[in-house]
Amino acid sequence: MDSLNPSLSASDPKAALMKQVQQEAAINNARQLISKMNSHCFEKCIPTPGSSLSSREEKCFTTCMEKYMAAWNTVSRQYIGRIQKTAGGGAGSGGDMGEFGI
Repeated sequence: MDSLNPSLSASDPKAALMKQVQQEAAINNARQLISKMNSHCFEKCIPTPGSSLSSREEKCFTTCMEKYMAAWNTVSRQYIGRIQKTAGGGAGSGGDMGEFGI
């Protein structure tokens, strides 16, 4: 996976394209994470939707989202680590989803 080497992207159009595809995939993953997190936490914490959230519902929803994001970041770091190890320990393309505030 030469596309993990940042020095190639400046001189190699194929590497630049691969980097762009990786960035778009990361954005898509972040969107899916937010969608799944909202769906899961909403179902878990808000049994009867109304015009506003109770403090209990709000706390449950916030806690659920924080746990979901922490788990996502842990899995993401492990996955990126394995990819880097397989690619010969090259530099990653952003690490965990930190660039999305996740």
